Amino acid sequence: MKFILFIFCCGLLCFSAQAQKNVHSFVLGDSVFLLDGKPFQMISGEMHYPRVPKEAWRQRMKMAKAMGLNTIGTYVFWNLHEPQKDKFDFTGNNDIAAFVKTAQEEGLWVVLRPSPYVCAEWEFGGYPYWLQNEKGLTVRSTEAQYLAEYKKYIKELGKRLAPLQVNHGGNIIMVQVENEYGSYGKDKMYLDVNRKMFIEAGFDGLLYTCDPVRDVKDGHLDGLLPAVNGTDKPDEIKNLVRTNHDGKGPFYVAEWYPAWFDWWGEKHHTVPAEKYTPGLERVLSAGISINMYMFHGGTTRDFMNGANYNDRNPYEPQISSYDYDAPLDEAGNATPKFMDFRKVIQKNLPAGTVLPDVPAAKPVIKLPAINFTQATGLFDVLPKAKLNATPLTFEDLNQAYGFVLYRTDITGATSGLLKIKDLRDYGIIFINGKRVAVLDRRLKQDSVMITVPEGKVTLEILVENLGRINFGPYLLKNKKGITEKVLLGDKELNNWQMYSLPFDNINAIGLKNKKPAADAPVIKTATIELKEIADTYFDMHNWGKGVVWVNGHNLGRYWYIGPQQTLYVPAEWLKKGQNKIAILELLKTDQIILQSVEKPVLAELYPAIVK
Repeated sequence: MKFILFIFCCGLLCFSAQAQKNVHSFVLGDSVFLLDGKPFQMISGEMHYPRVPKEAWRQRMKMAKAMGLNTIGTYVFWNLHEPQKDKFDFTGNNDIAAFVKTAQEEGLWVVLRPSPYVCAEWEFGGYPYWLQNEKGLTVRSTEAQYLAEYKKYIKELGKRLAPLQVNHGGNIIMVQVENEYGSYGKDKMYLDVNRKMFIEAGFDGLLYTCDPVRDVKDGHLDGLLPAVNGTDKPDEIKNLVRTNHDGKGPFYVAEWYPAWFDWWGEKHHTVPAEKYTPGLERVLSAGISINMYMFHGGTTRDFMNGANYNDRNPYEPQISSYDYDAPLDEAGNATPKFMDFRKVIQKNLPAGTVLPDVPAAKPVIKLPAINFTQATGLFDVLPKAKLNATPLTFEDLNQAYGFVLYRTDITGATSGLLKIKDLRDYGIIFINGKRVAVLDRRLKQDSVMITVPEGKVTLEILVENLGRINFGPYLLKNKKGITEKVLLGDKELNNWQMYSLPFDNINAIGLKNKKPAADAPVIKTATIELKEIADTYFDMHNWGKGVVWVNGHNLGRYWYIGPQQTLYVPAEWLKKGQNKIAILELLKTDQIILQSVEKPVLAELYPAIVK
């Protein structure tokens, strides 16, 4: 018995020692970060878990290690984790804790950015749509309803992520409070409320703020490290941090941009690596820590793209590809920029450090042409309508994303200006099932002359949410659909039927293989047999506008206007044997052939308007 007790005690002591060994300290020194008391330079890259298939997280992290990164940065997205009020989801690709643990297994630290607001070219800047249904709620403020919802959410995050901080044996070394708040406001009380909520939720490690150069003064909070975004000038970085941090460091560039994102109808953004390598060299050689935004962008799927808009510029919805011209491309392969950055990083690592070999590019295949022989008219699979005298917004319908069909009847022949006030964001207009016009918020289109024939006439307006604004004051004016009223001439049209079409589960739609009306949007389906699987790209050049799914996975939007003309198909979502493809096509409804290619096409614009 004594022997058994001895063995048990030894085991307990070993377990305790191992647990203690895994607990680290990460604190601020006067000029450097200190990890377990030793200087630590963060060389980090941003990568967002929902923009990469969960099955591919580890491969992307291995690529990060091969480039010389020691840390991964990621936002946490409220609208993914609480899609409806009080209904939380941390499963599948939303399993942020699994993402963090995978990074730890791959020897990477994590900088966590769980601010309720993320920007990130993400729908509503990460806020869940339903916040707009709470009357009087004001995001990014100390308004009581907002803080109450925010508190519930951050507590849910804390349950899952606070134990993964370094001071608890995990690999999260820093946690960001809010996100570039200085670009939005200067309410220090609001920032302090954020800080307190994080601590109450269990985030008791190192907290920091981040802001662009011009906004650091307004966005930092006394007592927290002020990180600086968008610069690679060591003197500027050090001066800004010291000025706002009691004359001390350490020094951290929380967002260093190796390129930029894209939006529909505008050119693809690329910047050669040689434009950035000198800045990267300056920062690293000065001992400054850095986070590349983005190291790997991936893809924004499931209608999660955001949009930009202000009083000077038009509405600009972002494309599905988040390639970002990043060092690691959309499919997770090393680019020339990756290799050039790797050389700079290698040069600035401690002597004798050997980086892992760069893995070869992933295999890619060109699929045989896919022939879509089955088609279902969208108007043939409508759900039950909701009736109202005036049009209801997406929010009124408790619908987050996708489409809404608005339908009403008109009696009597007439001609006049049909005006939608306000259309958000893309409307296809039908009279008696025939498409007569397309209105596009990007082009500031909200009206068109129409002719209504004699008798009882059905007017339909199919409205697509192209993405809620993710930056600036219009965060507070972000409802979707027909947000006010519809006028024909000087007469307001009433008695509307609204059909919600969120397309959140393509497999749940009861498709009917019957010939659709000529102009009606159509859902086309096909099954293909694969003997081998690898990455590929669907070539959407000959299609108009819509969404594609593979085996139930939303691959993103396509739109003939470009610049994106292909959709990335991850190998992880294909399978040997039968694979189901579905396409929602809004405009070119007679198209039946889908081709694939081995390389993405992200830089072709076609500005002509389909009528």
